[in-house]
Amino acid sequence: MNDVDDAGLIALARRGDAVAFSELFASYERPIFRYAAHMCGRDAADDIVQETFLALLRGRGRYEPARGTVAAYLFGIARHCVLRRLSDIEVAAFERDERDGRMEGDPGAPSVLDDLSRQETVQAVRAAIATLPAPYREAIVLCELQDMAYADAAAVAQCPVGTIRSRLHRARALLTMKLSASECGVGMRKSV
Repeated sequence: MNDVDDAGLIALARRGDAVAFSELFASYERPIFRYAAHMCGRDAADDIVQETFLALLRGRGRYEPARGTVAAYLFGIARHCVLRRLSDIEVAAFERDERDGRMEGDPGAPSVLDDLSRQETVQAVRAAIATLPAPYREAIVLCELQDMAYADAAAVAQCPVGTIRSRLHRARALLTMKLSASECGVGMRKSV
């Protein structure tokens, strides 16, 4: 579905059109659920999806096509719901470290995942992503797992494109380090 059609569906859904709402929900529920699950855990993901679509219906913000895609708009709403659930301490610690230019360790050596089975790899990556500070986790989830363009991810995260790229670079480095450490039996425990 394209953004022109989706923008029309938003307007119809806000006027009470159940079919339009159902089409929007069917198109975006799963990607928003995956985003929320990666950011806050599967237990909170259903609530975040519900909060996102309730906020859409309540019309607390206007969708403006010039500011981005419908997907970026909906992910922006979901992001606000996610941020309410994340710990203020986690966000404050991240912002302090980002401001100071600090990062937990250096990027690891080339991937040690070659010897893991696909299932073990997926579990290890999910566990490592869950341990990232929220803004790094968000950059990975939006750009890598949701395949969003940098500009759309930046719109969702409400930051410049350069910040998204920087966070994504740091997140990849941290993931490489965490996954390398888990392969060596140090740091993160490997889920089987």
